[in-house]
Amino acid sequence: MSLVTIELNPATPPRATLIVLHGLGADGADFIQMFDALDLDTVGPVRCVMPRAPERAVTINNGYRMRAWYDILGTDLQRREDESGLRLSVSQLHQLLDQEIARGVPPERIVLAGFSQGCAMTLLAGLRYPQRLAGLAGLSGYLPLPDSTAAERHGANLETPIFMAHGSRDPVVSINRGQSSRELLTRLGHTVEWHEYPIEHSLCMEEVQALNDWLLRVLA
Repeated sequence: MSLVTIELNPATPPRATLIVLHGLGADGADFIQMFDALDLDTVGPVRCVMPRAPERAVTINNGYRMRAWYDILGTDLQRREDESGLRLSVSQLHQLLDQEIARGVPPERIVLAGFSQGCAMTLLAGLRYPQRLAGLAGLSGYLPLPDSTAAERHGANLETPIFMAHGSRDPVVSINRGQSSRELLTRLGHTVEWHEYPIEHSLCMEEVQALNDWLLRVLA
């Protein structure tokens, strides 16, 4: 099933696309304000695509249905992962990337980014995508299915730049989880630019500015 998306389209054909994935229980529209805060004029016209995750029952929230890229089975995010849900979302995101390429934006001009669950899906789907992307940006999240990363990542994205940022006071996704994901990716040979800020499970303007600077480099 194709993902429903919210889009911000430039007045002229885009030279690049930023795909932003929201977190648990959120919505793609949450990142309109962040995109408005970016200054990517030197890149040229940029399309922002914000897909909406399907609604599903979330175990940790007593089975309440909400938008989620995968189920959260418990507080131990590493030992109890919804592998089937994760892999289904990878397939849907790869389809979304294929659609964007079919619309005329080359894969090397597409950045995949996400917050929290969206960060998890960015790293999971981006590293497995069979065409080279411009970059992967993960905010306040972690790398799911870490033990399968080395075997399942695609050679096309071995050298794709990765941006990761995390709040040191995050009570939802511990910064230790983000740091361990960064360390694994680094050991596997990936280039990771890491930032941390004295905030909770949220974004700050310094983080958005650092992301802006990184986007200008990877889309130059």
